[in-house]
Amino acid sequence: MIYIHIPFCKQKCSYCNFHFSTSLNFKDEMLAAMRKEIFLRKDELQNKNLQSLYFGGGTPSILSADEIKHLIDEVLHHFSFDKDIEITLEANPDDLDSHFLKGLADSPVNRLSIGTQSFFDRDLKFMNRAHNASEAEGSIKRAQDFGFENISIDLIYGSPTSNMEMWKENLNTTIALEVPHISSYALTVEPKTALENWISKGTVMSPKEEEQNDEFYYLSGFLKDNGFEHYEVSNFALPGFHSRHNASYWKYREYLGIGPSAHSYNGFDVRSWNVAHNQQYIKKISSGVLAKEEEILSAEDQFNEMMMIGLRTTWGMDLDNLKNKFDERITEHFQNEIKHKLEEGILITENNHLKIPEKHWFMADGIASDLFIV
Repeated sequence: MIYIHIPFCKQKCSYCNFHFSTSLNFKDEMLAAMRKEIFLRKDELQNKNLQSLYFGGGTPSILSADEIKHLIDEVLHHFSFDKDIEITLEANPDDLDSHFLKGLADSPVNRLSIGTQSFFDRDLKFMNRAHNASEAEGSIKRAQDFGFENISIDLIYGSPTSNMEMWKENLNTTIALEVPHISSYALTVEPKTALENWISKGTVMSPKEEEQNDEFYYLSGFLKDNGFEHYEVSNFALPGFHSRHNASYWKYREYLGIGPSAHSYNGFDVRSWNVAHNQQYIKKISSGVLAKEEEILSAEDQFNEMMMIGLRTTWGMDLDNLKNKFDERITEHFQNEIKHKLEEGILITENNHLKIPEKHWFMADGIASDLFIV
């Protein structure tokens, strides 16, 4: 699978610390460099028959439909596409006008991930989103009118501007819009963000974990009552609408990341990442030099990543795979660490898979980190 990072946004959201620029001055040079990077790295993936292609960011929908098609054409020139490939474009509601959607409908893109976040203007203003509540609903309806059935939306809970009643209304609106996939995240305070600055000055209250916990479990119960599977801590899907791209990350498959700050993984022990600087990226790639660094993952690193990723999913950790992959020293550590958690019911085994019961999913990252080798 391939991930393409589009490092441009109209404006900076108050909670976001991803790599992007609000200047489009070097957009053409960036797109040319991305096409060249695809060429330079065309032999890195063992499997050249792609099951998924994902445009993330940043804001991929800040590009024109033709610019997106040109990037897809470049990928297709060097890789083959599975007959039912999933091609996802992250999009902001304010970009999804009829002109853009018409062009996108004529492209191979067959899945949209819309950064809705909330259907309340109060939340959206606090988050410094570029769209309003009306555009949030309208963009989904327009996308459906242009034939996009496979739509995911992002929703954020636990904002200081929200409460349980507003959260319930957000979810009711989502169900009414017949969206088949939802990715939902607790508002978190990331370093070097406006939100962190506001909290440090005391102008905004920190998100309250107890309220976020309540909203998380309401979310899970409500969506399951409406036919969704809660298949990863932050992801919910109707039957047939799971994100194949994200599932590949959770199952430790190889992937190639294109664009500044994008990460890649060989499926075994090598992870690499591109420089998180637009001008440096363009300069290096334009001269035929890859703009990446890499690290060899130790057995401990691989074990820790498998814990962090696998225990967030409904299928959990394959215990046979774990036993075959790691030596006795690591498997002994693993058995010792899980013993008390199994006795307490914080971890369970089903069909030779280790899982966190869903009632403990809100604390999944903390439970997984307790098992780390440090």
